[in-house]
Amino acid sequence: MTQSSSKPSGASGNTAPDALPAVSVIMPVLNEERHLRTSVQHILEQEYAGEMEVVIALGPSADRTDEIAAELVAENANRSWGRVQTVPNPTGRTPAGLNAAIKASRHPVVVRVDGHGMLSPNYIATAVRLLEETGAANVGGTMHAEGENAWEHAVAAAMTSKIGVGNAAFHTGGEAGEAETVYLGVFRREVLEQQGGYNEEFIRAQDWELNFRIREAGGLIWFSPELRVSYRPRPSVRELAKQYRNYGRWRHVVARYHAGSINLRYLAPPVAVCAIAAGVVVGVAVTPWALVVPGGYLAAIVAGSLPAGKGLGLSARAQIPVALATMHMSWGWGFLTSPKKLARKVIASRRAPVLTTRSSG
Repeated sequence: MTQSSSKPSGASGNTAPDALPAVSVIMPVLNEERHLRTSVQHILEQEYAGEMEVVIALGPSADRTDEIAAELVAENANRSWGRVQTVPNPTGRTPAGLNAAIKASRHPVVVRVDGHGMLSPNYIATAVRLLEETGAANVGGTMHAEGENAWEHAVAAAMTSKIGVGNAAFHTGGEAGEAETVYLGVFRREVLEQQGGYNEEFIRAQDWELNFRIREAGGLIWFSPELRVSYRPRPSVRELAKQYRNYGRWRHVVARYHAGSINLRYLAPPVAVCAIAAGVVVGVAVTPWALVVPGGYLAAIVAGSLPAGKGLGLSARAQIPVALATMHMSWGWGFLTSPKKLARKVIASRRAPVLTTRSSG
């Protein structure tokens, strides 16, 4: 990685560099040896002339993540712009790592990045501009899934298609505007401090919970397709199933935490799981006509995979139905089996939103 002791000259817009707010980039990482170096490189190569730091919260990884992080710290130790530091996150939980990194950071704008996320070159400059233009407390954009092999290309296609994730704007894109939540997020530090950071009981869905409190306190959450983060999908069926089972499990926790947050998009996967299971059982035990339900689902995801796989190789296109079924069934199963005691635990940890006025920029 090229080392530099000065700020980059590629800041976008007409704002003088001295007027740009300093930025802290926070990264909770666990077992990210494959992507961490590249992710940090995308941060350090940002077209942003304001001061910047990177704070990596290290969970108890079982791979070379800690070693790579130490290398990044050493390689950038002499920089006056874009220095990298690490803080411990013994639990390995994402919200705990985020809070540890926030506490160790110092700048007025806080950018959340994951260890397998790659920021587009003007991501930070655009986010800072949008914070000023909209007066938002938090801005975010699209999670643009990109694969590196046939399976990951298939997952990426599934994750960016409406048959895979419904109409979620941060997956499929959409018009800029006020949002319920956004992917990752670029925050005003004052808002994070007012709300006390992330609720560490939310092992998943911590972004939604924090943004819920910010909105309840009068803050604006803003989505913009101008902001784009390339995302590396899970490398196997097993890892994808685990990811989406946890998504479904925690989405049910959110539904119990805040009853008004559920909608038909979230209910579709658990309904599909129940219908397919019932169709198989009745089809085997009573009448084969019931097999039309699982058969219809299979036909639907095969048909839906055709436009989703446009431009991909044959191997990737053939795996898109597998990715879609894994996502749908795992999410639905996680939702259906989410224990009430988990919801009771996070409800007991509920934090009241700290009322504040919306900033005007």
